[in-house]
Parts: sequence; structure tokens; C-alpha cells
Amino acid sequence: MAKTSMLFLDVGGVLLNNGWDHQMRQAAAKKFGLEFDEMESRHRLTFDTYEIGKISLKEYLERVVFYKKRDFAHEEFKKFMFAQSKPFPEMIELICQLKVRYKLKIAVVSNEGRELNENRIKKFQLGKFVDFFITSCYVHFRKPDKDIYRIALDIAQVPKEEILYIEDRDLFVQVAESLGIRGLHHVNYQTTLSKLNQILKKQS
Repeated sequence: MAKTSMLFLDVGGVLLNNGWDHQMRQAAAKKFGLEFDEMESRHRLTFDTYEIGKISLKEYLERVVFYKKRDFAHEEFKKFMFAQSKPFPEMIELICQLKVRYKLKIAVVSNEGRELNENRIKKFQLGKFVDFFITSCYVHFRKPDKDIYRIALDIAQVPKEEILYIEDRDLFVQVAESLGIRGLHHVNYQTTLSKLNQILKKQS
């Protein structure tokens, strides 16, 4: 097995919780008195367009929430959305330690809309240990489209055999593996720690 010189990381489900998932939308509907089924139907029709950077968060909210007059403002709803993001401190600390110990390059490969993505990068200081971000809103492809991984490989300029991709969605791991990128299906901190120790201890 080739040495590991770089990690590709997902964000939602690995370093942080998801940015705007089903449970968060349910909580928003309850807090703001929205009809959840209607909101969810509109979300499904337009969220992919937001994540690939074709519309702004303001446009997404106008389609999903503010298509009729509300008794609350855009900023109030957006503040609620941003507040849902939480870190997984053990995973962040683990990646930071591995980066230093094994002199690893770190890249994020994730599906996120621009404003949510940039708020999460800043709020949790991901830029302190991530070398670059291949995010759907920047490159206009979403996982599981193979092109997002091809772009990551082109920018990384690291042999794909030396890359390990940590992702919580097994399908996305399988797509990356079809391109020759080694994958690690992240389930929880302990199992990922164990798998990483097995892979990296041979490089010590």
C-alpha cells in the first residue's frame, strides 16, 4: 500500500454536523410557524441548485420560505440556520494531530452552499488546518458526481494512491474508490481512529 500523504475530508458528518438537514428544517418550521411539508417540497426542488452555487442563500430562502409575506425577517431565519452548525471536536483535533505528525496535506471535498460553507469555515476555523476547499458551491459539481473528485485530484497534484478520503456516506466513498482514491467510511470517532492508526502506523 502506498504511503498516505494527503487526506480528503467531508465536512458534514465528519468534522461538523450537517449544515441544513431534515431535523434542522423541522426545527425551523416549528420555531417560525411554517408548514413543514410545503417547505420541504420547495427545499427538495431547489436546494441542489443552491449547493452548486447557482443561486444565493437569499434566493434559496425566497423560494423556500419567503415566497409569501412572513412576520419575521430574512436575517432572523438565516441566523437560526447558522446557529445549527456544531463541531465534532474530537475529529477536528485528530485531523490536526495527524496533519502535524505525518506532514499531511488536507483538502475538504464537500457539498455545501456558499454562505453556509463560509460561515462554517470561519466559525470553526477550518482554514487553520485545511489546505484547500473543493466545495460544490465553488466548483459547480456535487457529490456523487465524479467530476468533483477529479477537480480535487487536479488541484491536489498528489498521486491518487497517496490520498485517503474520509466520508460518512458509503456511496460517496464507493464513487471515489472507482477513481482509484482510497476510502474510509466514517461511522464514528472511535472506529475512524482505529482505522487511521492501522493505515498510518506503517509510516511512523
